[in-house]
Amino acid sequence: MNHPYFTKLRRLIDGAITFHDLDRASHYISEGLRLAGEEECPGEVLYFRAQAAIVEGRLPEAVALLQRALAFNAHDGAAYNDMALCLVEMGRLEGILEIFDQGIAVEADYATIHHNKGWLLNKLGRTTEAILCFEKALALEPERAVTWENMADAYEAQGRFPEALEAYRKALQFLPEIDGGIREQLESEIERLRSHEKTKGQA
Repeated sequence: MNHPYFTKLRRLIDGAITFHDLDRASHYISEGLRLAGEEECPGEVLYFRAQAAIVEGRLPEAVALLQRALAFNAHDGAAYNDMALCLVEMGRLEGILEIFDQGIAVEADYATIHHNKGWLLNKLGRTTEAILCFEKALALEPERAVTWENMADAYEAQGRFPEALEAYRKALQFLPEIDGGIREQLESEIERLRSHEKTKGQA
């Protein structure tokens, strides 16, 4: 990337999409397209065009744009990450973990891709591997609320309820102000697990 502001915009877009604030994501995408055009960075133009396609639900187009963006910058972990997520949403799981691994290989310090690989592994029931991915993401970004939330889910699937409760508390602690209604969900999960632990203690 030729401009440090691209990195900031990418993070802002990722956060806005994560918490379902698509209007905010679209604002950041427009800013990214403007800046990438001014800086004459065709790979970044393609990346931000792909983000617009993702927000609008045009996933096959987003995949094609991300593939073109990678031709300009083969070390763009975010492009690999977003391509993998689009393919998952399209119902194509074959080879997805390998795409995540390609992204990790070229940008190992990108917390989001570790998180999303863990998210998929967790969905596939591979919770031990998922937790390792979440740990890597949190080593890079310790205050990443969405990763703590997913970590809690993986712990609970393994029956590790005290650790799940603590992870949910961490998620709530680090949740940004614009949370898309997630705060209430986390508080509900915390209360549910607290009740579970209390009931178990009385047994």
